[in-house]
Amino acid sequence: MSIPLHQALRVGAYVVKQHLIGRKRYPLVLMLEPLFRCNLACAGCGKIDYPAEILNQRLSVAECLEAVDECGAPVVVIAGGEPLLHKEIDEVVRGIIARKKYVIVCTNALLLEKKLDLFKPNKFFSWSVHLDGDREDHDRSVCQGGVYDRAVSAIAKAKAAGFRTIINATLFNNADPERMANFFDDVMAMGIDGISVSPGYAYERAPDQQHFLNRRATKELFRGIFAREKAKKAANPRHKKWQFNQSSLFLDFLAGNQTYHCTPWGNPTRTYFGWQRPCYLLGEGYAKTFKELMETTDWDKYGTGNYEKCADCMVHSGYEATAVAAAVRNPLKALKVELQGIRTEGAMAPDVSLEMQRPAEFVFSRHVENAMARLKHEKPAKADKVEAAE
Repeated sequence: MSIPLHQALRVGAYVVKQHLIGRKRYPLVLMLEPLFRCNLACAGCGKIDYPAEILNQRLSVAECLEAVDECGAPVVVIAGGEPLLHKEIDEVVRGIIARKKYVIVCTNALLLEKKLDLFKPNKFFSWSVHLDGDREDHDRSVCQGGVYDRAVSAIAKAKAAGFRTIINATLFNNADPERMANFFDDVMAMGIDGISVSPGYAYERAPDQQHFLNRRATKELFRGIFAREKAKKAANPRHKKWQFNQSSLFLDFLAGNQTYHCTPWGNPTRTYFGWQRPCYLLGEGYAKTFKELMETTDWDKYGTGNYEKCADCMVHSGYEATAVAAAVRNPLKALKVELQGIRTEGAMAPDVSLEMQRPAEFVFSRHVENAMARLKHEKPAKADKVEAAE
């Protein structure tokens, strides 16, 4: 596991404290989306199809840091959109680091080399560069040629400058286990500090609806990938082990060896619209404050087995917090998986029943319409803080 020891200890201590004080629901990672605008238009993305008036909005530095303080999670992931399009993103990062929170900036890396000098290496700071596979797979995923090569170049510059740099890969049903295993070898050879991996979530508004994985396919895909790592090690004892920036039990869950329920409050999300209900993936309403989000959301309405939109979800933003809590409750189990590797054969753990799930509701247009009406009555901003897409 590539999570730094100091981070693992601080986050572990935080989780233990929540259990000791009897707190049933607590945040682990704040998903901070300071803007929705992006300089790519990926076919599997459901985050950027907003009217231009909304794409031009962004959270201020003060609003971002207020969200960090409100939430109190030990880790902050800055996503989007493309965070590096925010002209004050360096101020946001510095403010989070000053609060001794671990901050991870997710980026497609098209602006990373240009912006790198605005940041300084710090043990509380990591870059997370989006790569969905090798050159062919990634460029197809982001619907633009040459992006893979630019990302790899940016990774090399970031590593040379002393930054902790990981990659995040989202896999769809056209992912090939052999190619993905070779890709993981390639990124480890680049010297990256860890891999974050997740199956794609079936955003209802994504242009491409044909390539999302169902739960069975997800488990079979990850078993196929992890089995190839075992085969590589057996053939070559010097084979470099893949380092994941995730808990061993979450990876074991992806391979179908754990039965987990989603923890949607584990990764609360703050966007321009407010605190998103119920999670990073579903925007079905917004609270004005974190306290309101936690106390007024009907959490039992969501998650696999409870809601149709969640039926096939196995995404880290919903299940990593579940896995981390499980590891704290049973550290020996987590250690065993870490040492022995992911089981890739045999029966899978029982899955959550979908028999009682409620049907999907489609409410996306409502909060967009409300935001548009509000913008018409607001005064124009004094200065545009969203950089033009490049």
